[in-house]
Amino acid sequence: MLELLQKLQGGLIVSCQASEDSPLRDVRIMAAMARAAQSGGAVGIRANGSADIATIRAVVNLPIIGINKQRLPDFDVYITPTIESAREVVQAGCDLLALDATLRPHPHGLSAAELIRSCHDEFKIPVMADISTLEEGLAAADAGADIVATTLAGYTSYTNNHPLPDFELLEKLVRRLSVPIIVEGHIHNPEEARHAIEMGAFAVVIGAAITQPEWITANFVQHIQSVRKSLR
Repeated sequence: MLELLQKLQGGLIVSCQASEDSPLRDVRIMAAMARAAQSGGAVGIRANGSADIATIRAVVNLPIIGINKQRLPDFDVYITPTIESAREVVQAGCDLLALDATLRPHPHGLSAAELIRSCHDEFKIPVMADISTLEEGLAAADAGADIVATTLAGYTSYTNNHPLPDFELLEKLVRRLSVPIIVEGHIHNPEEARHAIEMGAFAVVIGAAITQPEWITANFVQHIQSVRKSLR
């Protein structure tokens, strides 16, 4: 694990994902994005689902953080919510497994802590805990998570009114935990990424601002339209 952490430390991890309704929803496109990210200097890739992970694994030599998004009835958690979903992406070749480690109910009656321990026991690879609050980060670390990430800050019902990026959460996690803290979510420009590292983040994950042309285009359009309105 030490070698993996050394590869990620202080670097940019690019999240290469596309929703089912995106024009980019193709495993070949996700692999091409990962290759482009590697060419640009990314130190790692975050990818969703066994098909994407296996295809990306074949074309890049960067560490892959694997997740398996699954929407299940009656549950809000969807990032690798079960041991079965974790098994699929581990078998596809991810180097690090990320999962929802919020304190919300998980399927099969498992707590986030129990899921972390089960994944460690079965897969023998590092586990990254996606959390939204300090309490969740502390609990994940106590359960043995190797990395804690701010991925779900702003995405849980009890954090959706927090200022984003949640640098306040980052500051608290860095101060309280000894495990690496990765910042993910709502990082939209290089200045914010740099600020996260300056605050003590171990690495930064960026998705939409790099790999979602729809979001990038809409952001430009919004700014241009705001100028046009001010000139009227």
